[in-house]
Amino acid sequence: MEFGILSTAGIARKSVLPAIRASEHDVGAIASRDGDRARALADEFDVPRSYDSYDDLLGDSQLDAVYVPVPNALHAEWTKRAADAGVDILCEKPLAVDADEARDVAAYCEERDATLMEAFMYRYHPRTERAIELAREGLDDVRSVSASFKFALYGDPENVRLDEALAGGSLMDVGCYAVSAARQFLGEPDRAYAHTHDSRNAGVDTELAGILEYDDGSSARIASGLDTPKVQRYRVEGPNGWIEVEDAFDAPLEEPLELEYRIGGRHAVETFDPVDHYRLEVEHFARCVEEGVRPRTDAEEAIANMRVIDALSESAERGEPTEL
Repeated sequence: MEFGILSTAGIARKSVLPAIRASEHDVGAIASRDGDRARALADEFDVPRSYDSYDDLLGDSQLDAVYVPVPNALHAEWTKRAADAGVDILCEKPLAVDADEARDVAAYCEERDATLMEAFMYRYHPRTERAIELAREGLDDVRSVSASFKFALYGDPENVRLDEALAGGSLMDVGCYAVSAARQFLGEPDRAYAHTHDSRNAGVDTELAGILEYDDGSSARIASGLDTPKVQRYRVEGPNGWIEVEDAFDAPLEEPLELEYRIGGRHAVETFDPVDHYRLEVEHFARCVEEGVRPRTDAEEAIANMRVIDALSESAERGEPTEL
C-alpha cells in the first residue's frame, strides 16, 4: 500500500512516517501548505513526491491511502476530501470535533466505500490487548478504572493544542486516550461530570478532572493536562484484584514494557518486548483495507469515544453532570 501524508505534523514525522517505512508498505507523497517543508521532509525520508497543497496530493493517482494528522478541527474536512479522492483514510485521533461531526464523517466515508480508521495506536500494542484480556477473563467484575494522561506543554504559545479554533485542549489532545481506556474496561457510561482549568487564558482546558458514572455503581476517573510533568497510566479494579499499566499510551518504542496485576491472590508482572505500536496500527489498517473488514478503531468506536468527550466538555461548561 502506498500512503500519502497530509501535513508535516510532528506525529507524522516522528512516529507514523517511520512506522509506515518499517512495514511492508511505503510513503509515496507528502503535502504541506509550505512547499519547502514538504520537500525537506520528503528528502529526509527519501519520499519520491512532495506537494505544496493537500488537494494536489489527493490528486496523486498512485496513492492508495492517506494519513491525516492535520489539527483536530480539520480532521473531518480532509477525511471527507480524501474519501472523495477515492483513497482509504487513517485519521489521527480524535476523528472529529464532536460526536455529531464524527457521525457525519462516518456516513460520508461509508457512502463512498472508503475504509476509515482512527489512529489510536495504543489499542494495537500487545500489552493493551493483554490488559483487556486479563480484565475480561480474570476479574470477576470491573468496578473502577482510573486513567490519566498529562504532560508539560512548554514553548510556543501558538501551539495548536492551545488554539480553541482548532479544537485544542488537554481533553481533545490526551484526555481522549484516558476516555478510550476507561471505555475498554467499563463500556459506555450513563453520565459524566468534569471540572476544567485554563491556565493559559487560551480558551481551552489545560487541566481536566472527570468522573464517568455507570448505573450499576461502577465508575471511572479521568484526568488530562498540559501543565504538569508527564504521566500516563491506568488502573483497573475488581472484587478479586487489579491491573495496573504505566507508560500506557505514548509508550517507548525501544524499551520493554510491563503490566502488573494481582488477581485471585496471584501477583505477577508481565514483560513485553519492545514493539512499534504505530507500525502495528499501520499494518492493521492495511490488512482491513485488503480484507474489506472494519478496523478495531473504526468510525463507530470514534463516535462512541466522542460522545463521552462531548459529555465531559458539556459538564465542565455547565458545572453539573451530563447524561449520555
